[in-house]
Amino acid sequence: MTAKLIDGKNFAAQMKKEISTEITTRREEGHPDPGLAVILVGEDPASHIYVRNKRQACNDVGIQSFYYPLPNETEEKQIVDLIHELNQDPKVNGILLQLPLPSHIDSDGLLELINPDKDVDGFHPYNLGRLAQRRPLLRPCTPYGIMMLLDSIQQHYKNQHAVIVGASNIVGRPMALELLLAGCTVSVCHRFTGDLKHFVSDADILVSATGIPTLIKGDWIKPGATVIDVGIHRLADGSLIGDIEFAVAKEKAAWITPVPGGVGPMTTATLLKNTLIAAKNQMK
Repeated sequence: MTAKLIDGKNFAAQMKKEISTEITTRREEGHPDPGLAVILVGEDPASHIYVRNKRQACNDVGIQSFYYPLPNETEEKQIVDLIHELNQDPKVNGILLQLPLPSHIDSDGLLELINPDKDVDGFHPYNLGRLAQRRPLLRPCTPYGIMMLLDSIQQHYKNQHAVIVGASNIVGRPMALELLLAGCTVSVCHRFTGDLKHFVSDADILVSATGIPTLIKGDWIKPGATVIDVGIHRLADGSLIGDIEFAVAKEKAAWITPVPGGVGPMTTATLLKNTLIAAKNQMK
């Protein structure tokens, strides 16, 4: 068996076309284009690349991009004041606070200041609570994007054991809520899990988001499983790999995401989708 690839790049491109078409239709009906504000604090190179890509994606589909780059030494109060200002700005439908923030800034506190109706990252406790209560509104981008990829391959959820490796607030925990909502039996593995191989080898659906290159060995994969690799790591030769030993895993899985070109493009496309959803909800 050789796994079929789950082409996130192609699916995300189709999503962007649909979002662009809907925004064009709304514009012709007299509605303003959605607006996304991005706050970037500091000089983290990866964050600058992510923000540049997100702003370009906004431009591609017709979303207004408002950019607020701030120096590393910015005081927390300045960011607080900016968030309050953006919360009140009718042109801004979504607010994205790019993580990570410099160590002297309380990221959790700032995320809670964002109006939940404009929380297009889906990180606010209100939106995570809605997801936990089976009433999702704005959903965390990476897990929501993964669910759309799984739906695209007509993945079965009920009576399936979904195993998530990694318990971050950004991916692992909301991913567990998404799969639980879909009807899976869910296990979440983390740094205190004693026998990781045991859980991985029993997974009908495996999602890895650990940040550790090739932590998941390919021969652990259950034959016929669906494998989602959120990790992305650059090697010394410039090549990119994920959390999962891809070459071996693809010979056992039924479906697998490539790295790159799997989950990554979906995160950005889902951010655009959330911004459009927020804009429509704010008109109600």
